[in-house]
Amino acid sequence: MDVNQIRLIIFLGVFFLMLALEQFLRRHPLVDSKPRRLGINLGITGVDIIVMRLVFGAAAVGAAQFTQERGWGVLNYWDLPSGVELLITVVFLDLMIYIQHVVVHMIPFFWRFHIVHHSDLDLDVSSGLRFHPVEILGSMLFKIGLILALGPTPFAVVVFEAILNSMAMFSHSNITLPPWLDNALRHVIVTPDMHRIHHSVEVNETNSNYGFNLSIWDRTLGTYIHEPKKPQPEIVIGVNSFRKPEEVSFLNLLLIPFRKIP
Repeated sequence: MDVNQIRLIIFLGVFFLMLALEQFLRRHPLVDSKPRRLGINLGITGVDIIVMRLVFGAAAVGAAQFTQERGWGVLNYWDLPSGVELLITVVFLDLMIYIQHVVVHMIPFFWRFHIVHHSDLDLDVSSGLRFHPVEILGSMLFKIGLILALGPTPFAVVVFEAILNSMAMFSHSNITLPPWLDNALRHVIVTPDMHRIHHSVEVNETNSNYGFNLSIWDRTLGTYIHEPKKPQPEIVIGVNSFRKPEEVSFLNLLLIPFRKIP
C-alpha cells in the first residue's frame, strides 16, 4: 500500500465518520440544503485536486524527497531521533499554517480567495475542504518553501498532512461534544465549537481562533476567544457579503475572487 492509498483511506474514514456523527450529534441548525452544499464543496475539492496534480504533481511529499536526496534543510544538519524530527515537523508546520491563516485574513488580496471558504452558510465536515483553487496553489507554494528550508522526511510530511486534513474536517464538523470534553480537548487541539466561532459573521470573532489543529497558537498569541457573543446554536455562520444560497453556487465560488465583493 503506497502513501497516496494510506492518505485516501484516512481521508475517507474521517470524512464519513464525521458525516455520520453530524446526523446524530448536530450542534448548529442548518440554513441551507446539506446535499446541495456537499455537492458544491466536494466539487470544489475535486477541482482543487486536479489543479494541484497538474501544477505540482507530488507537491509537498515530493519536496521532502528532494531535500532528503540533496541533504537540504535544517533537520538534515542535525542528527536527531526520528521521533523528535517528526514532532518538530508537525509542530513547526502547524505554527506556519496558523500564521498563513492570519495573513490571508489580514491582506485584502488573499482574503478575496479565502472568503470562498468563509462564505459557506453552514459549517460541516465538507467546509474543511472548501477552498478556492488559487488559495490551494498559494498554500502549497508556501508549504513547499517551508519544507525545502526545514528538510523533513517524506514520512513526517505525510503524517503532518494526514493530521491537518483530518483535523480540518473534525474542527469544521457540525457535532456536539460534551462541555467537559470540549474544554479538555481545547487545551491541546481545536474543537468544532472553538473553530465555529471563527466562522461567525461577527468580525472580531472571524478574526480569532485561526488554528485547525493545535490550539496553543491562538491561546499564546492573543487570537483566542472562548465563547461567542451568541450561544453556539445561534451563531450566524458565513460572511455578510453573501447571505443567499444562489450567491454561493459552484460557479460563483470560483468567480467570487475576480468580482467586486459587496
